[in-house]
Amino acid sequence: MKLAEILKQDAEGMYDATQGLFHLVDDLDWKPATGSNWMTTRQLVMHCTNSCGFTIQGFVTGDWGLPPGQSFEELPPEEMLPPAERMPGVDTREEAIELLRKDRELCAEVLSGLDDARLLGQGSAAPWGGPELTLFQHCNSMIWHLGQHKGQLFYYLKLQGKEVNTMHLWGA
Repeated sequence: MKLAEILKQDAEGMYDATQGLFHLVDDLDWKPATGSNWMTTRQLVMHCTNSCGFTIQGFVTGDWGLPPGQSFEELPPEEMLPPAERMPGVDTREEAIELLRKDRELCAEVLSGLDDARLLGQGSAAPWGGPELTLFQHCNSMIWHLGQHKGQLFYYLKLQGKEVNTMHLWGA
């Protein structure tokens, strides 16, 4: 099996489980009552909808959605990693499901154009910093980025009293 196929298979499983959790969301304004800088559920599901395909596209194409001529180095820290209250959110569960579907399609499309030589031979650091990694490592990390926030949504739902279990978390 080729590396791009492994990435696509991993991404599909992550998207399946995330979509299943999206269907259980009904209180978009909920967030944990203790602590600080928590996203609301509406912000968390929005973040899930652009945490994988969009970021993989960024690593593959270099297009991070910044205005022409602007770079990450020019962004002030509060724009690079805004506090939770400034993060965008969805208006409805249906909007979240549709945005996740589009990100899933983008992910599959971008990964379909990659071969093992590029995945293993192209290296870069993430524009927000960190060590140089192969394109394969960056793509894999973005799939797990979605997985991290899928897990966060799982616990949001559990804390709201939803009857979720390990099968929901893994999409089984």
